Amino acid sequence: MLLNIAAILVGFLILIWSSDQFVEGAASIAKKLGVSQIIIGMTIVSIGTSAPEIVVSVIAALDGAGNLAVGNALGSNIANIGLVLGATLLVAPLVLRDSYLKKEMPILIAVTLLGGLLVSDGELDRVDGLILVACLVVILTKMIRDESRDQVLRQQAQEEHLTEPSASHPWLRFIGGAILLVASSRLLVWGAVNVAQTLGISELIIGLTIIAIGTSLPELAASIVSAKKGHAEIALGNVLGSNLFNLLAVLPIPGLLAPLALDASAIHRDYPVMTALTLLLAAAMVLAYRRVKSKQQPASLGRFWGAFLLICCLSYYTLITLTIG
Repeated sequence: MLLNIAAILVGFLILIWSSDQFVEGAASIAKKLGVSQIIIGMTIVSIGTSAPEIVVSVIAALDGAGNLAVGNALGSNIANIGLVLGATLLVAPLVLRDSYLKKEMPILIAVTLLGGLLVSDGELDRVDGLILVACLVVILTKMIRDESRDQVLRQQAQEEHLTEPSASHPWLRFIGGAILLVASSRLLVWGAVNVAQTLGISELIIGLTIIAIGTSLPELAASIVSAKKGHAEIALGNVLGSNLFNLLAVLPIPGLLAPLALDASAIHRDYPVMTALTLLLAAAMVLAYRRVKSKQQPASLGRFWGAFLLICCLSYYTLITLTIG
C-alpha cells in the first residue's frame, strides 16, 4: 500500500515538472523552425497545459482503465471550476472580458451539452471520440484564424505566453520531457489503480478525485500566483480553455482506443455535476454583466462567487465520500 501511495506522489511530481519541460522545449523548437508565435500559443502551449490529463488518460486507457480516464476528464473540469477558480476568486476579484460571455463560454456550454448527448447511451465509442476530436480541430482552426486577424491579440499572446520560449537544449527538453511524461503517467496510473483495487474503490472515483485534483494542481498554483500579482483575469481564460481541451482531447481518448462501457455514476452523477457547475459559472457571469450594465465600470466576479463555487465543489467531494462509504 505504501509503495502504491509513493508511486502516486512521485508520479505527480515528475508529471508536473516534465510537462513544463516538454512545452518549453516544443515551443522553442517550433520558433526555431519558423512556426509563427500565434500558432505556437494556440496549439503547443494550449495543448501543453492539458498534457498531464491527456497522457494520463492515454496510459489509463491502454492499461484497460478507461473509466479512470473518463473520471480524470470530468473530475478535472469540476476541480477547475470549483477548486481552481473558486480559490482564485477568494484571493482577488476577476474582471470579465466581453469575449468570455460572447465567445468562450457559449462554446464551452455547447461542447459540454454535446459530450453529454454522446455519452448518454452509456458508451464511449470511436464515433463519439471522432466527433469530439473533429470539434476540437474546427474550434482550434477558427481560433487561430481569428487571432491571426487581430494584431492586438497577437501581440498579447506573444507577451503572455511566449516571452521566453528559447529554452536551452530544446530537443533534450522536448524528448526528455515526453519520455518522463509517459513514464510518470504510467507510474501514477499504476499506483492509483492498485490503491483502488486494494481499497475496493472504483477506478472512476480515483480518476475523479486523486488523479483529477492532482493534474489540476499546476493550474491552481498558476492561477493563485496570477491573482496575487494582479492578473486574476488570466485564471478564467485558463479554466475555460482547459475545460474545453479536457472534453475534446482527454475525454475522447478511451473511446478512440477501444469502445468503453461507462460507469453509470459518470452519466447520472458526475457529468450532470460538471454541467451544472459550467452553467452556474455562466449564470454568474451574466448576472455580473447585468449588474454593471448601466455603470461605467467593468463586470467582475468576487469572493461571494469564489466561496459559493468552493462550497459546491466540496459538497460534491462529500457526496463521493458518502458513496464510497
